[in-house]
Amino acid sequence: MWVIGIAPFASSNPHEDFLQCLTLNSTNDTSISQVVYTPANSSYSYVLDVSIQNLRFLTPDAPKPLVIVTPVDVSQVQTTVYCSRKYGLQVRMRSGGHDYEGLSYLSGVPFVILDLVNLRTITVDAGNATAWVQSGATVGELYYRISEKSMTLGFPAGVCPTVGVGGHFSGGGYGMMLRKYDVNGKLLDRKLMGEDLFWAIRGGGGNTFGVVVSWKIRLVPVPETVTGFAVLRTLDQNATSLVNKWQFIAAQELPDELYMRVILQSYNGADGNRTIQAIFQTLYLGEADELLDVMGSSFPELGLTREDCIEMPWINSTLYFTGFSGQPLEILLNRSSNTKSYFKNKSDYVKKPISEPVLEEIWKWFFKADQGALQMILNPYGGRMSEISESAIPFPHRAGKIYMIQHITAWNNGSVEESAKGISLIRSLYGFMAPYVSKSPRSAYVNYRDLDIGINNEFGNTSYRQASIWGTKYYNRNFDRLVRSVPPLTSW
Repeated sequence: MWVIGIAPFASSNPHEDFLQCLTLNSTNDTSISQVVYTPANSSYSYVLDVSIQNLRFLTPDAPKPLVIVTPVDVSQVQTTVYCSRKYGLQVRMRSGGHDYEGLSYLSGVPFVILDLVNLRTITVDAGNATAWVQSGATVGELYYRISEKSMTLGFPAGVCPTVGVGGHFSGGGYGMMLRKYDVNGKLLDRKLMGEDLFWAIRGGGGNTFGVVVSWKIRLVPVPETVTGFAVLRTLDQNATSLVNKWQFIAAQELPDELYMRVILQSYNGADGNRTIQAIFQTLYLGEADELLDVMGSSFPELGLTREDCIEMPWINSTLYFTGFSGQPLEILLNRSSNTKSYFKNKSDYVKKPISEPVLEEIWKWFFKADQGALQMILNPYGGRMSEISESAIPFPHRAGKIYMIQHITAWNNGSVEESAKGISLIRSLYGFMAPYVSKSPRSAYVNYRDLDIGINNEFGNTSYRQASIWGTKYYNRNFDRLVRSVPPLTSW
């Protein structure tokens, strides 16, 4: 990561001054003009829009950057940061474009997007079980490059293959192996940046502490064969009692090698009646017979059978859990997502199991909404997550939290009425959930960004008191250290 020493000053024409600054300070053989896009370029809209995942922000009236820079090397990153600071332009860094609130490509003040799409080189050292990954790479690209070198190494990152590693790593990303392994990122110039800043970038959130160009990660061993299943149960099949039982075993009783999340959604049955679907989606780092033994002793109520289980190499499980089973591995290299939608998401952490009567009240919220408009994803913690100190990195959600809830609502068109309806729905559900989730603070996951819980001022300084409204929710007691870790403004 580079921290550039320059103080900003006001410019009467920051757009043109910024472009001239880029040209004068470019030292790369690739002309800076080849990686710069302004509204005058025919490809500007495509470059801006291609990685935006939330269609709420893909509108004509959404704030647009004065310039998009897609650097091909570190010197162009440095130049972009230098020139933007010099002429008072805000920099938004974009890795994969999955920020839930669009903060990697939106701003209320004049801004520049530093899009890292061309900085996505991945170098895997299978012998030492490490890899260097540039921040513009996606999780899918990382998985694919690991599989080229070894079928018994993996990395505990997320399910969605188009997520950029820059935002994923810097926000404390997680995936289907989180109970067995924790993400461990390292940088070459750790000594240069100092321990506080090194600590802050590993979970403190993207767009905060500078531009992390590349990460050194430690790969983890995976068996030659892993097993997955996705078992669906409805209310007629005892979904409520199964979800209730899951809360008691998923984080505390099941082995670390087994990760079982639950996806909850409503569905209109063949008889026309609305029901709840609970999908128990599981990865086990081992063979099916072992998994059946574990489930038979810990969760026999689910009724898992051998026919439910699919054995595969670990790399194929990354396709299985994204709905790409049977597709060639090369689909992991596709940076374009086919899951773009209008959505608003929130997150919660649960410390005590939610009772069956309360679960039944939650189902009523699903029934109020259109079919499929609401989802909850319950992600279990425990295992390795509980063994790591809350202060080891900024991501604080460790021992004592049995699972995280991702609240999801999506709608089909961008009309004002539909957007208002969807946002009101999830805010109301979030309000209903308050008594049953973590308190003081009501914790949230920074990579599921939610501006409802607090924002900074776009213009002028934000006080510690104002920032702590959201900061303590994302980082708990680590927020104070993060505040101290931010480099002085004049050093950016």
